[in-house]
Amino acid sequence: MANNQTFTLQELLNHLLSVLPENLYVELQGADQSLQIRAMATLQTAQADEISFLANPNYRKYLASSDAAAVILHPNEVEHFSGPKIVCAQPYIAFAVLTSLFKRSPAQSQGVHSSAVVDASAEVDNSAWVGPNCVVQAGAQIGANSCLEAGVFIGEDVHIGQDCRLHSNVSIEAAVCMGDRVEIHNNTVIGSEGFGFAPTGEGWLKVHQLGSVLIGDDVEIGASTTIDRGALDNTVISDGVKIDNQVQIAHNVRIGEHSAIAACVGISGSAVIGKHCTLAGGVGLVGHIELADKVHITGMTMVTKSITEAGSYSSGTPMMPTEKWRRSAVRFSQLDKLAGTVRTLNKDK
Repeated sequence: MANNQTFTLQELLNHLLSVLPENLYVELQGADQSLQIRAMATLQTAQADEISFLANPNYRKYLASSDAAAVILHPNEVEHFSGPKIVCAQPYIAFAVLTSLFKRSPAQSQGVHSSAVVDASAEVDNSAWVGPNCVVQAGAQIGANSCLEAGVFIGEDVHIGQDCRLHSNVSIEAAVCMGDRVEIHNNTVIGSEGFGFAPTGEGWLKVHQLGSVLIGDDVEIGASTTIDRGALDNTVISDGVKIDNQVQIAHNVRIGEHSAIAACVGISGSAVIGKHCTLAGGVGLVGHIELADKVHITGMTMVTKSITEAGSYSSGTPMMPTEKWRRSAVRFSQLDKLAGTVRTLNKDK
């Protein structure tokens, strides 16, 4: 599991130059090109064989005292660090690129573990891995170089593309279809029954969910997240979408390309989210509304109507001392009476 590989600073620079756009400035300054780097760390904790980065000016105060072998930083920050540095116009992106070199990952196996149960009609590519105690049901397809870690459940007629990784105890219910390079983290459920019930005089009548879930390429879904199958049409997660842990996505939701959703977001049924949107932690969306492209919702916001223009949107009351909050809550309950008084005064003018 451990990644014990080391890289020289020149190798790290070469990797950045091979991945980053040509118009993005990257340069090695004040460094021995052969200096060995074994890991990445924060400015506060980095040791003499580790590389760090500065992307947020709030952490500039740690530069002078950092023991890092080298630091990735913006050209405007060069004067604040006298040691070896990789200078980049986008230091956080450079940091993200280098994390792939130091990632701790188990070696990719191939084949089917002896404890896995794979239906005879399922198709598992020879380069794929089906781990211990996995279940793969009839008609399922597992693409090349994909990996099912221990305890993964794959329902009937599920299609999993190439180079996907499903971490332990993920459940993919019947007829779900996902593209290539999808990663789904532990205990997530895809294609569960949507919350559909019709009220009757004697209680609730279940509405069976007949759609499925379609997941595009290069999607990542966090741990313990649930994405419900559609009632008739499909729930759709488009290419490049990133979803955090403990997110609830209800039936028939559609999420546009390259949108990102943080932890504990709840999205009600048939909501449509545009491309390149962001939903911060704890955001809630009511059902049957639409968000335009490039809409950004700040944390704990409750979205109750469609948003037709790009931009940042917020709701809710920020934290304040409890005594002050209680006074404000009382005043909030008095707003209707106050509005009536204002209307009366205006009529008397």
